[in-house]
Amino acid sequence: MATPSRRFRFLLINPYSLAPGSTFRMGAADDGAKEARLPNYANTAPFLADVDWDLHPGAPATHGNWPVETKQEFLSVGANRLPLVHEACASGRYNAIVLLGGGDPGYMEAREIGRSHGIAVTSCAHAQMHVAGLLGNRFSIIDVSETHNMQMYHLVVQYQMTGRCASIRNINFPLPKPHLPDVQPLDVERDKAQRGEASPMLDAAVAEAIAAIEDDGADVILLGCSAAYWMQPLLQQRLQAIGWEAPVLEGYRCAIEVAKSLVSLGIDASGLAFPGERPARWRRKKVF
Repeated sequence: MATPSRRFRFLLINPYSLAPGSTFRMGAADDGAKEARLPNYANTAPFLADVDWDLHPGAPATHGNWPVETKQEFLSVGANRLPLVHEACASGRYNAIVLLGGGDPGYMEAREIGRSHGIAVTSCAHAQMHVAGLLGNRFSIIDVSETHNMQMYHLVVQYQMTGRCASIRNINFPLPKPHLPDVQPLDVERDKAQRGEASPMLDAAVAEAIAAIEDDGADVILLGCSAAYWMQPLLQQRLQAIGWEAPVLEGYRCAIEVAKSLVSLGIDASGLAFPGERPARWRRKKVF
């Protein structure tokens, strides 16, 4: 008997791919099985168990051979990934596209493409913010650097979440780049923490999460940069150990689960929010 196809057929797309052997790659393997190439796979695996999924490494980076942090870098990788979304939607192989990366590069444009094919598109920050709204009144974002903070600030405004976002708190662990020789890859901090050793990055995240709860009024904690998603289970454990019952979210799992919900509901995006070039009906006025 043939094995029935699974309901969920997803393509996960990394925001970009760096040149092979780049010293600025973070976390996942360059090649091999998709499980080895997906960062933090162990944390994400249970949420992919009922999904037929592929992983695209992302379009080759044109901003430089280092991680993305500035607005111009986000704009570059966002534009580069749109042809991948076009191709995936036109292939007929998938019923949802999940855009990986904490700063959501190209997300709104990708939703427009997905809408034209009737395919749901989700992303990490957008999904986290909406899941946070199901869990509590206000959320705070724990993020890695001043520059990346401002990308998250932009997304909070763009997604109309200013009334729900209590704060963005900076732990000041910027992403490594050639002109920042004193900055170490964040997976060094991950490896220390997962071995049970002291991690200044994790300690800073715990301190800022506590401050977000006590001083800013947050009752849900989000992680901003995908390079910090490894902290989710450890940060959750640390907060619970001192009595704070605040959920800690990360983007991959939220984006996957939101995609499942949209597929199950049989919807992708509003044709009014993302109209085609010649919609059958159009509105004379848009109001705010």
